[in-house]
Amino acid sequence: MHVVGERVDLADYTTLRLGGPAARFTLAETADEVAAQVRAADLAGQPLLVLGGGSNLVVADAGFDGSVVKVATRGLDIAAAGPDRVAVTVAAGQDWDALVAWTVGENLAGLECLSGIPGSVGATPVQNVGAYGQEVATSIISVGVLDRATGQCAVLTGPRCGFGYRTSVFKSAAWPQSGPAGPTGRYVLLDVTFGLARSDLSEPVGYAELAARLGVEMGARAPLARVREAVLDLRRGKGMVLDPADPDSVSAGSFFTNPVLDDGQLADLAAAAERRLPGVAVPRYPAGPGLVKVPAAWLIERAGFGKGYPGSGPVRISAKHTLALTNRGGATTADLLALAREVVAGVADAFGVVLTNEPVLVGVAL
Repeated sequence: MHVVGERVDLADYTTLRLGGPAARFTLAETADEVAAQVRAADLAGQPLLVLGGGSNLVVADAGFDGSVVKVATRGLDIAAAGPDRVAVTVAAGQDWDALVAWTVGENLAGLECLSGIPGSVGATPVQNVGAYGQEVATSIISVGVLDRATGQCAVLTGPRCGFGYRTSVFKSAAWPQSGPAGPTGRYVLLDVTFGLARSDLSEPVGYAELAARLGVEMGARAPLARVREAVLDLRRGKGMVLDPADPDSVSAGSFFTNPVLDDGQLADLAAAAERRLPGVAVPRYPAGPGLVKVPAAWLIERAGFGKGYPGSGPVRISAKHTLALTNRGGATTADLLALAREVVAGVADAFGVVLTNEPVLVGVAL
């Protein structure tokens, strides 16, 4: 465990390069150190922020008046989980894309479509990270956690993880005690166990754009390495792979989730779209019984916010993808949120749909 210091600038630990100082900042390199630092913060009644890769985080310019625990744990263990499957337990602080690259190199299928996503392994269950037809929940066997309510470590499996579209119990379970909690909820993730198939072929391709790039039919399988490279190429084209040479990658990834609507909400949206865009159908995808998912990017663009909007200034919509808000240099978190609020208000005015932020907001709100 290393106490880096006080008043540590959190902009140095977020992919947006935004955020003021933390009152106290600790680097934890083992699961025991993570648990000890969290327990110490709770015992002292300090607000707590557990920090992974910082790729899904928007921190206030004023910073965070509490204890930040940076999870820097590493390592993985492999065990047989059946004749053609393995269980891989990975430390929460491990780099996510490095893990995906390793699984592809070892001919283990199940994570290949999640290539290029920045951040740490421990962050992926929280949001139930997904891309190109895969969600991390489909490969997770269990999650090792520190339960702040009891101060004890536990293992959560299956339904106890509460996975849904960009959510989980790790995101929704609030800190149950009185006093300050900070943005970290009840559970602090320590490791994740994935169940992966022994195969040099991918899981069935379930995303049309990826299938077209691979030149295969939907539902077909393709060599793992080809799938990984195709996903990375698609993500680079959208500025969604971290690259010091690409200003569009200075973001928190997709800033808004795709709205999930019931039949009545969809009917209202369709009527608003018809008034604004006569004859243009609203794209939608099944999202469970009586529910559909509508692309947030489609709503943003049709509300008048194109790629690169507003064209100048310290923050802009990515020139490659309308879901990402980017720091072009010299921005503040206040600048970023002003643009986000403008987009939310514009989409609500045009279509009656209120967009929800995907990144975790620390000390700020839309």
